[in-house]
Amino acid sequence: MSPFFIIFGVMKRITAFLAALLLCTSVFSQEYGVVNISVCNLRRTADFDAEMVSQALLGTPVHVLETSTNGNPWPQVQTPDNYTGWVHYAGITRMSFEQYHAWNAAPKVVVTALFGLVKEKADGKSATLSDVVAGDRLKYLGKKGCWLKVEFPDGRTGFIHKSEAKTEADWRRSLDQSPEAILASAKSMLGFPYLWAGMSPKGMDCSGFVRTALFMHDIIIPRDCSQIYLTGERITDRAQLVPGDLIFFGRYREDGSPRPTHVGFYIGNGRFLHSMGLVQIGSFEPSDPYYDAYNTGRYLFGDRILPYINQHEGLNTTLTNPYYAE
Repeated sequence: MSPFFIIFGVMKRITAFLAALLLCTSVFSQEYGVVNISVCNLRRTADFDAEMVSQALLGTPVHVLETSTNGNPWPQVQTPDNYTGWVHYAGITRMSFEQYHAWNAAPKVVVTALFGLVKEKADGKSATLSDVVAGDRLKYLGKKGCWLKVEFPDGRTGFIHKSEAKTEADWRRSLDQSPEAILASAKSMLGFPYLWAGMSPKGMDCSGFVRTALFMHDIIIPRDCSQIYLTGERITDRAQLVPGDLIFFGRYREDGSPRPTHVGFYIGNGRFLHSMGLVQIGSFEPSDPYYDAYNTGRYLFGDRILPYINQHEGLNTTLTNPYYAE
């Protein structure tokens, strides 16, 4: 082989190495990000085979804690409920603090339908750009007839129909955080499938179901039932429960401390709503056709959180959560 081709080969490898180094330097310097797909899976380790530990919705601001160097760069992120997990790099758009702040400050569109589609054009027959679910957020760019023009964190633009979303300003004006409104949203997901670590209408675990229904009303609570029960007001007498209270199931340890492993909504008249196999109604009353002997036998206590939003640690909204305010 001639010296020219040897030198050319060496230079080509050096160029490729420097390009990769530049990319890694750029990626590792971006310590913030925003979820870029309708529902982003968070995993225990940086691998598709790893256990899913939670999910985050489109438009959610996250902090990037570190990045795996094993193959494709998987970021480890922390979400606004202080949960951490590893996400595939395609799931978020990484940003500098300035870009992240600009995204948070920009006007938004909030998806209000349980499921929807963003189209490439303001036409229902045009190509689909992405699916969306309730609670997803996109940057608002304007209106075109019955369509809202939106932008994804990665810069893609498209249109979502007004029947599936509202501008954040309109959404806040109509926001109802009453127990009745929250339970109506929860009941709209009856029959939806259980999914371990799920946090969207596509599938939810027990705490994911509770959190999804509350987030549709701009309420953020801790991720797991083992964290949720430490907030709000403990209701020890089941007779004192009111619709909208959370109820916990599990067992007591030998030292008398509770170990809650399941959570749902109390809906009144001895009935509750929870995700176990699917979102369903249960009852504490043996005469009720919805009687759930298994969960009645492991009931622990109730928790009243709605009066304490923005008053107790871990109970806040997108207006007060620091991730959305940065």
